[in-house]
Amino acid sequence: MNLSSTPVSGDQKNSSWPSESAAWYTVGLLFVAYTFSFVDRFILTLLIEPIKQDFNLSDTGVSLLIGFAFVIFYTFLGIPIGRLADRVNRRNLIVAGITLWSCMTALCGMARGFGSLFVARIGVGVGEAALSPAAYSMIADLFPPKKLGRALSVYTAGAFVGVGLALIVGGLVVQSVTSSPEIVLPIIGTIRSWQAPFFIVGLPGLLVAALMYTVREPERREQKLSNTEGGHEAVTLKEAFAYIGQRWKVYMAHFFGFALLGVSSNVLFVWGPHILVRSFGLPVGEAGASIGIIVLTFGTMGLLAGGFMSDRLLKSGYLDNGMRVGIVAALCGIPFALLLPLMGSLSSLFMVFCPLVLFSCLGFGSAAAALQQVTPNRLRGVVSGCYFFLLNVIGIGLSPSITAVLTNYVFQDELKLVNSVSLMAVSSSILAALILWRGLKSYRTEVAVRIDLSV
Repeated sequence: MNLSSTPVSGDQKNSSWPSESAAWYTVGLLFVAYTFSFVDRFILTLLIEPIKQDFNLSDTGVSLLIGFAFVIFYTFLGIPIGRLADRVNRRNLIVAGITLWSCMTALCGMARGFGSLFVARIGVGVGEAALSPAAYSMIADLFPPKKLGRALSVYTAGAFVGVGLALIVGGLVVQSVTSSPEIVLPIIGTIRSWQAPFFIVGLPGLLVAALMYTVREPERREQKLSNTEGGHEAVTLKEAFAYIGQRWKVYMAHFFGFALLGVSSNVLFVWGPHILVRSFGLPVGEAGASIGIIVLTFGTMGLLAGGFMSDRLLKSGYLDNGMRVGIVAALCGIPFALLLPLMGSLSSLFMVFCPLVLFSCLGFGSAAAALQQVTPNRLRGVVSGCYFFLLNVIGIGLSPSITAVLTNYVFQDELKLVNSVSLMAVSSSILAALILWRGLKSYRTEVAVRIDLSV
């Protein structure tokens, strides 16, 4: 099978794009689904202290629940599920994923120990692995290249809205734990108060899954009528990896560059509230609400700005638009990350933390579109799966645990958590900028033969 790069003009010009209202309705529902996925993923973050007390865990132990348990299967199923997204109805795949992760989130509320909570978190990761590879592929079939960055940034904004809501809801629940440590639920019985949020945020996801049936599966572009399975061109994993391997400079720069950018944002989201608690004595609920509001506002602003910048650069003729936005995000965040441990008051910390969150999210407004611009339609699921493999291993799986290890074994002081977060953010941002910069020329060359700026 010929997987060589071909421009997306031709058939695309002869085939009209979906109506703008239908396209944005689909993006809106996918945004809601992505928001719920991050609420379910990050709700554990503000529950760290009561979980540590009930299960007798250290920072390092609880970090395994936040990162490793979630990504262990999310990561290794991401590529097979991505391939599935290239071959089956993507909407139905997303519905199945939402249903699974919502049910497994609710099961987290029934955990009676570290082991059962660990297994339930694995289930959440398995379900969420189905969403983004399929969503990326769908959105790329709904919008022409010049509008793709903005559409994907709106979808990706769901991540930061979800993180913010999880921190706010988690903080409010933690505040209630001291006054009512146990709750009795019908059928389920007695649970700890910190377990209630898992039911509150998990079960409504089933409604989102039902609403996804109102979305139509978009026509796949660039598809040939020959050599197909179920109407979609059959591409083996061997052929997909061969395609990636032939363009390894392009894909490795993107995968590793944006995965390292993910380290900066993830350590801020996971450990940010606990910096406020340990260094400034804020109650956990207030700390969670404070960081949650910052993520909701500055994180979302950064993400949408990144998508807008990416589209504007492409319209101006910069074929490496998405990669450039990633470099800007990494470099602009470094000074604020360096200042983080030097802030002696809460107000000064917020003055540094807000722009740091904005720049840590800016790059992800362009990351998804940058990936779609260099990837044929029939490979987008697999390639997105590879991207999320590294993003989740490095950005989500390892970063919370490495930060905890630095705090517990290098600085040997839980009050030095802010130093660990600063070190992680600075080092990962420097590496991200260097890797993305090294990939610019190869990326420009590939985009030049892939997209038609007249559509």
